[in-house]
Amino acid sequence: MKEQITRKIFNGLIYIHILHHGKVEPFYGSWMIEELKEHGYSVSPGTLYPILKSMVEEELIEKEDINVNGRIRKYYKTTNKGDKLLQELKNNLKEIFNDMSMK
Repeated sequence: MKEQITRKIFNGLIYIHILHHGKVEPFYGSWMIEELKEHGYSVSPGTLYPILKSMVEEELIEKEDINVNGRIRKYYKTTNKGDKLLQELKNNLKEIFNDMSMK
């Protein structure tokens, strides 16, 4: 049960991580997999790319195909809608953590 809850929380935080990094600068999928790995997430391409696709469809991030050494690489960045959501989520998390630390 503990592992399931932890996994669900981490899965939600992946979205926040994507929005954050997409706001800082455009990123590509394999870079994000490595970035998440540095933070303890174990995310496969089969997990990440559907998340990115759904976030593009929801207009939280946008995708741009860029030619890098003759290969097309998909770069993602946070949209204004995604940035607004990121700010809301950060505020909600701050409120939750502040509430928990006061008790």
